[in-house]
Amino acid sequence: MAMLWKFMRVAKYSKTALSPKIKVRGIPTNSRHSSSKSVPSDFAANTPCSNTVELLGKVYPQDDYSNVTEKILSKVGKNLHNKKHHPLWLIKEQVKDHFYKQYIGRRGTPLFSVYDGLSPVVTIQQNFDSLLIPQNHASRRKEDNYYLNRDHMLRAHTSAHQWDLIHSGLDAFLAVGDVYRRDTIDNTHYPVFHQMEGVRLFSCHELFSSVKDGEALQLFEQGHRTAHKQECHTMEAVRLVEFNLKQVLTKLMTHIFGDGLQVRWVDCYFPFTHPSFEMEINFQGEWMEVLGCGVMEQQLVNSAGAQDKIGWAFGLGLERLAMILYDIPDIRLFWSEDERFLKQFIVPHIWQKIKFQPLSRYPPLINDISFWLPSDTYSKNDFYDLARTIGGDLIEKVILLDEFTHPKTKKVSHCYRIIYRHPEKTLTQDEVHRIHQAIEESAVRELGVEGRF
Repeated sequence: MAMLWKFMRVAKYSKTALSPKIKVRGIPTNSRHSSSKSVPSDFAANTPCSNTVELLGKVYPQDDYSNVTEKILSKVGKNLHNKKHHPLWLIKEQVKDHFYKQYIGRRGTPLFSVYDGLSPVVTIQQNFDSLLIPQNHASRRKEDNYYLNRDHMLRAHTSAHQWDLIHSGLDAFLAVGDVYRRDTIDNTHYPVFHQMEGVRLFSCHELFSSVKDGEALQLFEQGHRTAHKQECHTMEAVRLVEFNLKQVLTKLMTHIFGDGLQVRWVDCYFPFTHPSFEMEINFQGEWMEVLGCGVMEQQLVNSAGAQDKIGWAFGLGLERLAMILYDIPDIRLFWSEDERFLKQFIVPHIWQKIKFQPLSRYPPLINDISFWLPSDTYSKNDFYDLARTIGGDLIEKVILLDEFTHPKTKKVSHCYRIIYRHPEKTLTQDEVHRIHQAIEESAVRELGVEGRF
């Protein structure tokens, strides 16, 4: 249950994903203006030559929905959450350790099983349909997701595995993995990040066994849907599930961040949980959202074969937790191979206190780009994706600085400010100029914009 729309048994079960074997033949550019002119930059994407993508040992035909780039494909299989002593690995291991020790099954073994090697390539059915996300829901847009084709995509959330794991007979599990979304560019957003999914299902006996006269209570009824419950759930069942969920997550956050942590819950809406909440923690005087959670939609649970159970789900972002806990200021650093960054997280045990020591702060270089938009089909995420494909992690932030509509022609102009800053060295203006020129020329060619350079 890890997609936030304002836009998280016996033994560990963990399959290590294959090293990525990536062959890209013809990444579609979605261009409306064709051109044979090459981009004079070492950072430009390779020229398309066919219509398939080979990824993790499988070949996927491309179609009009394909929009994944080589830059993004190069991240598939990195599995930062499984690299020992990486900060994302540390956070994952801390959460696992807490769940293993805190929640024990009847035989004295961990209640929650862990899956941290599931393939990031999923079907549209897994990512959306199985979660009851409507066909017209905004979260399905090409502007926000990376599609291999109309049938397959890079998962947008670890919730894509909920149905399959429940259907396999599991009723308590954590699923961890990299997820992919087209988004804005700044120090807290990156097109690849990592999530942890948690799911717990309860039978009638499990939920009510500790309640006085609990044998008289039921999980289900034929009622009405309200802001507080689904039509098929009794209020007693929902209140107990909700209480258990909030207690579990409050204990987890307190264990990670320490006693005295302030927590608050905010009502929200997710398509596949109801009621739904976001957890915010007060860290150093600032309220920050750290996860989303809720009571699972019974239709989802029923379709996966667990008709006699009720449950909760949550989703949390590993980067968000690591940035708060270790005081890491820039999400790009998680992809750094600089030893000055990585060696700070080589510690004797996972609960070692770590205070990130910033690398030398290199000066930014700022360049603006303005152009007339081609039509109503233009999306800001198209430009963000193009800029990131060419400039990569040299781009720290992209800001929509100005939007202007010509009074006579009604044409719309956008002006973006691009902040370039290398996390590990000082950039020269000449380096940045070549990248910026490549972005300008690619925007004209690939997006059909009219440059005001």
